[in-house]
Amino acid sequence: MIFSKNQTFSDAQAVTATAASTNIIDTGAFGTPHGGNALARDLGKGTPIPFLAQVTVDFATLTSLKFSLQCDDNSGFSSPKTVVEQTIALADLKAGKQVAFQVLPNDITERYVRMYYTVAGSNATAGKVTAGVTMGNQTN
Repeated sequence: MIFSKNQTFSDAQAVTATAASTNIIDTGAFGTPHGGNALARDLGKGTPIPFLAQVTVDFATLTSLKFSLQCDDNSGFSSPKTVVEQTIALADLKAGKQVAFQVLPNDITERYVRMYYTVAGSNATAGKVTAGVTMGNQTN
C-alpha cells in the first residue's frame, strides 16, 4: 500500500484508550461555482477512493476496538457524524488485520474527516493502527 502522507489519519498511532486519529483531513471550503448553483458535497460518490485502516502492532487487554470514520463541519468535531464503523474483537486485532471498508463510503458530506477509535473493556496495553487514503489496497 502506498499512503498519501497528506491524507493519513493515523501513522502507527498507539491506541490505548478511546481516541480520535492523530490527524484530520480538511477537504477544503465548499462553495458555489461562478454563475452556478451550490454544489452538493459527497466524497464517496464517483470513482472509488481507496482507504485502508490496518493494525500494525498486536493489541492486548481490551475486549474489542471500534473503527469509525467521521465527518464534521468544524475541525473541533463538536457534532461528528459517523459515516461507517466496524468493531473488531481482540482475538482478531493482530498486526496485518485490515478493517473491512476498502474505499471511502458515500455520505461524507462535511468538510473535515477523521477516524475515531473506541476501546471496549479495559484500556489496551499495546496496539497501533495506521489509516488513511491509499493508491490501492493489497487484498491477498
